[in-house]
Amino acid sequence: MLLTFDKDFGELAFRSQLPATTGIILFRIKAPSSAIVAEKVVRAIALHDDWCGHFSVVEDDKVRMRNLQK
Repeated sequence: MLLTFDKDFGELAFRSQLPATTGIILFRIKAPSSAIVAEKVVRAIALHDDWCGHFSVVEDDKVRMRNLQK
């Protein structure tokens, strides 16, 4: 599982055809401090147990999940 704030990972993940056992979570959230960012990340991760096999984008108001190629 890779947690990132770097938008380039989406393109890299699909271009390199990562195995479906891999999971990437891209966080696109706004917060005034690193402590609040950490709280939001922990809360978001707890929302799902099926992160593996997906490229996921977590925003302030939604989570989008797309299957990685098998």
